[in-house]
Amino acid sequence: KQTQYYSGTTIKKRSGTNPAELIAAAHAGSFSMALANELGVAGFVPNHIATIATVTLERLAAGWTMSSIDLDVLATVPKAAQGDFIDAVFRAKTGCLISRLLRANISMNARLEK
Repeated sequence: KQTQYYSGTTIKKRSGTNPAELIAAAHAGSFSMALANELGVAGFVPNHIATIATVTLERLAAGWTMSSIDLDVLATVPKAAQGDFIDAVFRAKTGCLISRLLRANISMNARLEK
């Protein structure tokens, strides 16, 4: 598998993972857990939550920088209306431990499956 490898000053093609991928994985997992909690507090039990986090790296004067993270969320939540789901998504985005840690520009696309 070829991935982008971050070495501190350059990005090279190598096999394995890199810090940006590890942060994205941690963010996706943390957000899914936060969303499950928010849905539970609202009285819903999700059947499935899948979150993909995509990190954008930019080469700035200071070096390679993680400038943003995009969360793509897909969930199956019986009996949840779209408005209830979106409310829980925004509460989860605000409450997610990794989101708060990063304080990055985090965009999101969330869909509720029926």
